[in-house]
Amino acid sequence: MSPISAPAKVLVTGANGFVATWLVKTLLEKGYTVRGTIRSESKGAHLRKIFKAYGDKLELVIVPDITQEGAFDEAVKGVDVVEHTASPFHAKATDPDDMIKPAVSGTVGVLESIKKYGTSVKRVIVTSSVAAMVNPFNTERVVTLDENSWDEPAITFVKEHGKNSPPALWYLASKTLAEKAAWKFVEDNKGSISFDLVVLNPPYVFGPSLLEVHSAADLNESLEELYSTVIKGNPHFIPEVPHGFIDVRDLAEAHVRAAEKAAAGGKRLIVSGGSYHWQDLTDIAVSLNIIEGIPKGNPGAGKPISAGLTLKSENTKEILGMQFRPLEEVIRDVLTDLKQKGVA
Repeated sequence: MSPISAPAKVLVTGANGFVATWLVKTLLEKGYTVRGTIRSESKGAHLRKIFKAYGDKLELVIVPDITQEGAFDEAVKGVDVVEHTASPFHAKATDPDDMIKPAVSGTVGVLESIKKYGTSVKRVIVTSSVAAMVNPFNTERVVTLDENSWDEPAITFVKEHGKNSPPALWYLASKTLAEKAAWKFVEDNKGSISFDLVVLNPPYVFGPSLLEVHSAADLNESLEELYSTVIKGNPHFIPEVPHGFIDVRDLAEAHVRAAEKAAAGGKRLIVSGGSYHWQDLTDIAVSLNIIEGIPKGNPGAGKPISAGLTLKSENTKEILGMQFRPLEEVIRDVLTDLKQKGVA
């Protein structure tokens, strides 16, 4: 599929999200025209405020429920690229299907709408997650994830144990099944669709926020975990596990380049700046001293843990032509942002 370039029109679903706001900003700065979906008119007020200078280069449309059949039928008309970052809202899930069915139907629903009405769409970029790759039952100290990794164990466990399985596994299964459904849709419809698919798999996403943040309660999930674990010194709920990270600004740039680079078509790409343990973040935060009084924890104890995880992103860097911000820079900018916002 031929790549696109500005001033092409790009649809960003869930445009008021933590990642999506940076994606909208990056697209507008590069000269693209953006149509963003939001769940309600009130969700768009802040976007209109911060992107006021771009005038009619940003259009916001309301999609109240992305899981409804035909939810995106109108939104996909006349756009060249779809960046699907939206996730269904399921704060009070009491059953695995409360997470899984909306995740799958939300993703497939976008693709169905594009097939029917998005005749000008050349490429779709879906924001998946490393959660769709990691095996939560793996007890090995050394783990490598690449584009061939899938979280089949979570799917199997949730299928077998239903409501009795941990809700954390419901989330992992939902991300995995939603991504699998996207790839299956493209394969099943390859003779009747005019677009190709790129899937980006980020780990924990950190970085400064463009959202309205007045207190820690306004932070997105990843920043809320950082605030609780690092700044407040609360024990993390999975203390001995390493994670990957990516700066939100790099992830936004990766979404744009995934649309622009012909070679990205049909690829599943890990977007990661490396691995970390929560103690590593604490060590960095204490040494930077941007925010005073951070509990020191157990200095240095995280390094042997984080060293055990490798997220292979060489393919991503080559195809997208990118290098990612190092961990210390990411954490410095997060802490500076939180301090400026008066959160910490």
